[in-house]
Amino acid sequence: MTARIRIGIAGYGNLGRGVEAAITHSPDLELVAVFSRRDPASVTLLNAEVPVLPLAQVADYTDAIDVMILCGGSKSDLPEQGPQLAALFNTVDSFDTHARIPEYFDTLDAPARAAGKVAMLSGGWDPGLFSLNRLFGEAILPRGETYTFWGKGLSQGHSDAVRRVPGVKAGVQYTLPAQDAIERVRRGEQPQLSTREKHQRECYVVLEDGADADQVRNAIVTMPDYFADYDTTVHIIDDATLAAEHSKMPHGGFVIRSGLSGESTRQIMEFSLALDSNPEFTSSVLVAYARAVYRLQQSGQCGAYTVFDIAPGLLSPKSAAQLRKELL
Repeated sequence: MTARIRIGIAGYGNLGRGVEAAITHSPDLELVAVFSRRDPASVTLLNAEVPVLPLAQVADYTDAIDVMILCGGSKSDLPEQGPQLAALFNTVDSFDTHARIPEYFDTLDAPARAAGKVAMLSGGWDPGLFSLNRLFGEAILPRGETYTFWGKGLSQGHSDAVRRVPGVKAGVQYTLPAQDAIERVRRGEQPQLSTREKHQRECYVVLEDGADADQVRNAIVTMPDYFADYDTTVHIIDDATLAAEHSKMPHGGFVIRSGLSGESTRQIMEFSLALDSNPEFTSSVLVAYARAVYRLQQSGQCGAYTVFDIAPGLLSPKSAAQLRKELL
């Protein structure tokens, strides 16, 4: 049997937990260790036989791990950890601050090239799979417009903003794509859509004792940068309802290319996702790209890569011959 690809996980929150679960569905991969900044004794894995080690000791394991999957946050974790770990391991991450991707790419490329490693950044679904479908749309239908809609999905950043409103005990926020806007795009109208026309926001809030519901609702819907530019609905609920109906992390969305071929033939391309768990799906994408990264490095490649640079066949555990026979 061919040796399995040895995987390490750096960071064990929702994403790291999802990576561990995804690896169990890939017989050609094995999880060697999880590295955490927390006290290892406080971290409980799905598989108790896998060791949890201090992140500070990660450099001691360069010979034991083929690909390190980075599961830290994009705001402060990955900008620091990404370049450091790219100098030691082949890496995969889900850096998702779109405006800073070119800058982050450069910070990974130099150390990865110097070490002869491959550093794959911004995997997941947006950036990631949605990015690929935006590229396909523009390349195949140059005359047209691309539309990206997100949701229905729980937004962690907006949920945090809701919870910081005075009088809010707990709460979550969902982003919803505007169905009317989606249908207009699907009809080939190519509308120019404002922020308010593309998405709506829906909040479910548990109030602190004595809090004024109208004041809380007004504070949320008028919040600049988060809700003021959207049609926002605020539902007041109790603790039990929040726990029973809003504890999961669903998400998804659509990428639609509306364009013309020939002189005036209308064509619509669409890719969509409906996810019960955003972090688990993102983790599954990262695990597939870990396989691709290992294969790239084994073929002599090095440096930073994105989804645009990696052939789809490298993601599959199947051989090129199998893919031609079974999927082509």
